Amino acid sequence: MQVLAALGRFSDEHPWSHNDVYAPFVLWHARRAGRGAAVLDVGCGTGTLLRRLARIGSAVVGLEPDARTAALARANVTGVRNVAVREEPFDLAVRGEPCYDVVTFVASLHHLPLAQALEAARSLLRPSGRLVIVGIAREEPRDLAWSIASVILNAGIGVVRHPRRAVAPPQSMTAPTATPLLTFSEVHGVARRALPGIKMQRSLFWRYVAVWVAPPAQ
Repeated sequence: MQVLAALGRFSDEHPWSHNDVYAPFVLWHARRAGRGAAVLDVGCGTGTLLRRLARIGSAVVGLEPDARTAALARANVTGVRNVAVREEPFDLAVRGEPCYDVVTFVASLHHLPLAQALEAARSLLRPSGRLVIVGIAREEPRDLAWSIASVILNAGIGVVRHPRRAVAPPQSMTAPTATPLLTFSEVHGVARRALPGIKMQRSLFWRYVAVWVAPPAQ
């Protein structure tokens, strides 16, 4: 455990965004929705994913409740026509006309009441639309193997991507964070009730991934 702790301290000196690993996963599902698909990125942070979604032709809306972070996101997508950043929280009470082909939560779902957020996201999806989640959960004993692998890989990737020691996190990693309250097992239980048929699995770098596809049009 002392070795793992030392690796953790080393990683702190070479920070990188674990969310970057999962961008291809999100982009793959966005592509499945087709060029010009309407995508909502809930908790878009500093906008890194927004730019990548725009490049594949999606019409993207990013929601970010933190004023400073929303300003960074807007600056990050300056000149990109098919992206809009809104400085506002995700409306948990929304029950309007479905208007999105893809709704994404990347390291943001644990900031919200889980069941309400999933139900609100479901209501926004058009027929056959996709809810794509890269989530963070509180660690539990079942996560041990994933956590050990993540600590080791985290240090290696960090020093390759950022060889010099950092005195502060990069600007892309300055969005507000929150400590997850629910374990993966608990999240899985809530999600299965809210979204029957959802597919979820644990993954590296203290993340889990989940996808739910809305029923097709009748």
